[in-house]
Amino acid sequence: MRRIAMYPQLLALTMTLAATSLTPGDATRTITVGTVARTYLVHIPPNYDGRNAVPVVLAFHGGGSNPRQMSEFSGLSDKANEAGFIVVYPAGSGRVEAALTWNAGNCCGYAQRQNVDDIGFVAALLDDLASAANVDAKSIYATGMSNGALMSYAVADRLASRIAAIAPVAGPMGTETCQPAQPVSVVHFHGTEDAFAPYAGGVGRSSITRTNFYSVDHTIGAWAAANGCDANPREETLPDVAKDGMHVTRKTYGQGRDGAEVILYTIHGGGHTWPGRQPKLRWLGASTQDISANDLMWEFFQRHAKK
Repeated sequence: MRRIAMYPQLLALTMTLAATSLTPGDATRTITVGTVARTYLVHIPPNYDGRNAVPVVLAFHGGGSNPRQMSEFSGLSDKANEAGFIVVYPAGSGRVEAALTWNAGNCCGYAQRQNVDDIGFVAALLDDLASAANVDAKSIYATGMSNGALMSYAVADRLASRIAAIAPVAGPMGTETCQPAQPVSVVHFHGTEDAFAPYAGGVGRSSITRTNFYSVDHTIGAWAAANGCDANPREETLPDVAKDGMHVTRKTYGQGRDGAEVILYTIHGGGHTWPGRQPKLRWLGASTQDISANDLMWEFFQRHAKK
């Protein structure tokens, strides 16, 4: 009798393990959005066993890049291994697999010209991931570099019911306004000497796409207002621990709806780079070691899971 009584529980466990098919390591998954095949690279941390729901960080590559390059550039897989979250590197669109872009408002390249439905892709990706891994639906976050940063703002605006918080790096919002259906907290990292997506907005002196970017101040002000945060931020200068010729200031816009906040890390003297990581391409500019974007965004994300 005991064996018969336990059978439904064993069956349920077997079905659950079958549904959560992803295992530790890297895997590339393909999904169809409309009639188009799209891919994403997913990194599962070594302590994942499928039994407990875990957070997810979407990491959007920059324009002219791809998922593998984003993994190496950001170092987020190492952070995922340490902290125990799943990191997903979606692949944008382009004529060449090594050089892909996102349709994220006023930028960029092939994806924008072809009006690619990247919001639909991300929504379908999240559905597919949930079918293959035990995902904490209240702890889905996004970050991105440059054009990927614009994409993180786009998903925060258009998929606010699914995205808990974002951490754009070196890229502003790609639209003049934002109207998220519910608050989405933001932590933004940007260098004042960014020659590709200028801090003050406009066309960067090293820009390839010649995009007329919105400014960081415009972006942060729009999201602070959308989240109902205080209009006057608390500003601090952080310790110059690296002595690398740069320093970092932090502006915090708090008291938003449902606990939302917006934080801006300004890297004075920083380039088109990922704080805490040294880029292989010197022409991207200087990258401060005073802060780690990966550490700070993960701390921020943990504070801002959906209620």
